[in-house]
Amino acid sequence: MPELPEVETTRLGVAPCVIDRQIIRVDVREPRLRWPVPKVLVQKLPGQRFTSIGRRAKYLLFHCEAGILLIHLGMSGSLRLAPAEEPAAKHAHVDIVFDSGRVLRFTDPRKFGSMHWQPAGAGEHPLLQGLGPEPLGDEFNGTLLHSKSRGRRAAVKNLIMDSRTVAGIGNIYACEALFLAGIHPARACGRISVRRYEKLAETIRLVLAEAIRSGGTSLRDFTGGDGRPGYFKQQLNVYGRGGENCLLCSAVLREIRLGQRSTVFCPSCQT
Repeated sequence: MPELPEVETTRLGVAPCVIDRQIIRVDVREPRLRWPVPKVLVQKLPGQRFTSIGRRAKYLLFHCEAGILLIHLGMSGSLRLAPAEEPAAKHAHVDIVFDSGRVLRFTDPRKFGSMHWQPAGAGEHPLLQGLGPEPLGDEFNGTLLHSKSRGRRAAVKNLIMDSRTVAGIGNIYACEALFLAGIHPARACGRISVRRYEKLAETIRLVLAEAIRSGGTSLRDFTGGDGRPGYFKQQLNVYGRGGENCLLCSAVLREIRLGQRSTVFCPSCQT
């Protein structure tokens, strides 16, 4: 599924083409996503202009005078810029049509993505409440991870993938950050020192920043908002490489299940 770098790549790709462009209309071909597409979008968005596009965890936040449009890409969703005259392909559920002659097209084969509306002045949307700090923000560090882990027996990988601890770290980048930090993903989070958590926070930042620079990871059919594929897959050390040799020590990488997720690690480099 699109993770934080893929969502950020999408934000960076679409923002220059839609900010300050007037919205002409919203075409909803299929409203039955994870939650129904709010009917109010068809009423409120025409005539508006997006003034900025932000991101919170894996949510894209499209700000306009009337409120905020929240979009989650789900398991297979994507946002693409296309000419308004381009026919909508299968699974293209929603178009936001701009005065530039382009559309922002939401496509989602599995329909696990969602769109939400938050009126201006209504405060924070309920889906964003309770989220932990952003992993690339100033509030995130090893001390925070250490404090969140005290007294807990959960695997450290599950800790960093818990959005209440830190927002937006998905499976791919959790595996990669733990490898670079030399920490076994199944190690009990409460038995890890603050020094090792400082290293882990550093590698989380490093992996996410590099993935964003590379345009995300193209697994299955992910591309950014400009239609270009991401290239971070070429830099993966462990994710998707179970049974292959470690790039550092040549040991055979092992694959296990943690929290219903495939997890690959090096039994020699990660302790």
